[in-house]
Amino acid sequence: MDEDSRYEAVRSRDARFDGEFFFAVETTGIYCRPSCPAVTPKRRNVRFFTTAAAAQGSGFRACRRCRPDAVPGSAAWNVRADVVGRAVRLIGDGIVDREGVAGLASRLGYSARQVQRQLTAELGAGPVALARAQRAHTARVLLQTTELPITEIAFAAGFASVRQFNDTVRAVYASTPSEVRAAAPRGGRSAGRTATPSAGIPLRLAHRGPYQAGAVFDLLAQEAVPGIEEVSGPAGNRTYRRTLRLPHGTAIVAVEEAPGEGAGQGRAAHPGGWLDARLHLTDLRDLTTAVQRLRRLFDLDADPYAVDERLGADARLAPLVAARPGLRSPGAADADELAVRALVGPRRAEELVRRYGKALDASCGSLTHLFPEAAVLAGAEPRGPLGALTTALADGAVRLDPGADRDEAHGALLSVPGLDARTIAVIRTRALGDPDVGPPGADTPDSWRPWRSYALQHLRAAGELDQ
Repeated sequence: MDEDSRYEAVRSRDARFDGEFFFAVETTGIYCRPSCPAVTPKRRNVRFFTTAAAAQGSGFRACRRCRPDAVPGSAAWNVRADVVGRAVRLIGDGIVDREGVAGLASRLGYSARQVQRQLTAELGAGPVALARAQRAHTARVLLQTTELPITEIAFAAGFASVRQFNDTVRAVYASTPSEVRAAAPRGGRSAGRTATPSAGIPLRLAHRGPYQAGAVFDLLAQEAVPGIEEVSGPAGNRTYRRTLRLPHGTAIVAVEEAPGEGAGQGRAAHPGGWLDARLHLTDLRDLTTAVQRLRRLFDLDADPYAVDERLGADARLAPLVAARPGLRSPGAADADELAVRALVGPRRAEELVRRYGKALDASCGSLTHLFPEAAVLAGAEPRGPLGALTTALADGAVRLDPGADRDEAHGALLSVPGLDARTIAVIRTRALGDPDVGPPGADTPDSWRPWRSYALQHLRAAGELDQ
């Protein structure tokens, strides 16, 4: 989009572009999402930014009315396979907070200077600034949804010191941390969403456009592995719960099927909404990573408008898209786990959990274990395709993390004995989040590109393709 087109999106308050770009008003010093309900500023006073971090780096503070830091991320970063897209996914997973810019660069196979240059050139902000914006958002969530002491929140959000935390919150929100907490919106702390560490952290996982929650929960219920996952409740009001292994500890997470306000299924009437979630973390430093993994699992950063427009133009898919606008292509909460499950199937996966999974310190209902790590499986069952795959995952010969190069990972998977094309396609679609994977051996029309993964989801949902 050129700047004139962006301004037209701002004038029309078009929520389709929330997260795709941000605009700032020079006369007020505030930056917003395109759908901000405030009076539209004059064109000469508006500046546009690709990321919230770039707006913050130019001295603008977040609008208190539209909360631009809470919008879904740009769909481009999940789709793109280049170094910038891979870098943004890794930063979202918390790599900069845990390993620094050097760790990010090492995972990407570039020097720190090259990564800084490419991110700054395209996004207007380097890796440190992008991570800082993410930490600020995490801090606001914790301030407004928990009763944790402010000092604990500072370190839980990833800040190196309380002073750095205070300075960042003031710069981004033009308020002290205490003032941010006091300004919690209705429907937050004041409406019973307040959390203590034992009660978990309540969150709204935002998405753009319509969202077919039923189809996603159907798939999760079909695939659920006892001990690490469960889906409970009647259709339309189900809860998905699972355990997660995270960098600093473990978690039990729950996501509700029932859509949040404005999250209905109709394209025109509902520009977006959210899924309600609650996270129980053993270490609050894992909050950002846990949220990003849930977003990948539920495909919450997709652009359903672009997908539906492309697939809806195909004669075969048009009625399916019309019946299920906003259908998603679910990913994975743990890429290595997904790869193993794609290979062995649900019954064998359940057996692996019972035999080799790590028991939780305190079980929660039917959730009792973590899925076994690749290194544990490689040592316990080194023979056959399972041993070959888990050994490759454990020693890094196959990388499926958010920053992995999809083509390189595909080539590495092809070299693993016992993996067939169908299994590799599932891993590429789900673990690597590739939106354009076609069924092995089948010709798919070019009109489905670059959204073949979504096209197949439509065919499966309509019963025209095997699960």
